[in-house]
Amino acid sequence: MSPQARAILFVLVAVFCGSVNDSGIKMLSGDYPLHQTVFFRSVVALTVSMAFLYHEGGLALLRTDRPGLHALRAGLVMISNMTFFAALAVMPLAAATALFFVAPLFITLLAIPVLGEPVGRHRLTAIVVGLAGVAVMMAPGVDWGDIGRASLLLPLAAAACYSWMQVLTRKLGARSTASAMAVYIQASFLGFSALFYVVAGDGRFAEGATHPSVVFLLRAWVWPATADVPVFVLIGVMSAMIGYCMGMAYKLGTASVVASYEYAALPLAILWGWLIFGEVPRAAVWVGIVLIAGAGLYVFARERAQGRTLASARPIRRI
Repeated sequence: MSPQARAILFVLVAVFCGSVNDSGIKMLSGDYPLHQTVFFRSVVALTVSMAFLYHEGGLALLRTDRPGLHALRAGLVMISNMTFFAALAVMPLAAATALFFVAPLFITLLAIPVLGEPVGRHRLTAIVVGLAGVAVMMAPGVDWGDIGRASLLLPLAAAACYSWMQVLTRKLGARSTASAMAVYIQASFLGFSALFYVVAGDGRFAEGATHPSVVFLLRAWVWPATADVPVFVLIGVMSAMIGYCMGMAYKLGTASVVASYEYAALPLAILWGWLIFGEVPRAAVWVGIVLIAGAGLYVFARERAQGRTLASARPIRRI
């Protein structure tokens, strides 16, 4: 296989793992707190990531001259993940995934004031179209039932944090191997979730809470049921695979080509939502998916045609 073909294979594996990870977390959201789910996931993912690190060169790869940047990246990734996972507790999988995919458009928009990058009318038009897709999904006439329209802000907040992380990384020029970055992030998740347990693990802050996302975030830790242990292990392995495969994909292939294949996450989210949770996207979600995905793919096509890598220089998927 050519390097580009291998890159596409890696990104498709990463996208598949990401969809399985999201589905697993949504399955666990009714019984376990989010920080407990993240803790057990990170234990497994860190173990797998350390194996990848050893394969690529060992502990020496963890040395960095920009520890502050890695801490900032880890913080933004954690907020992005936590808000997205909180959305999964109440939202259909396809809708949450589609709203998160405005991230490349946010990156393009943020690059104007932060990086001083010129963005022409074509990409600005794509941003408007993508945001129109968000507006369609959040329109007053769309009935989201008990979850409330405000819950749709959670995946948008996740996309915003992710976008800031990617733009700041580009500005500061951080460089590390895929396995080292995965170890940094998973170790940060592990430490954060352990600290969350010390502060709120007894569930006292969940008393009186009624919104499913708040309950998912703050409920008390419970010992995992035997039947759920394989799910915890699965999402941990998937999390490690996402980071490593995505890093390899962007190492082997052209960014604008590889990034376009990440949109395979949208049909996978629709498929798992239907098969596992019985979710059928409503008309507004279908329209939003088409507008958001179309706008993002158009941005990538423009960047490829002009030899730029503004929005597609980094992977879309979360770790």
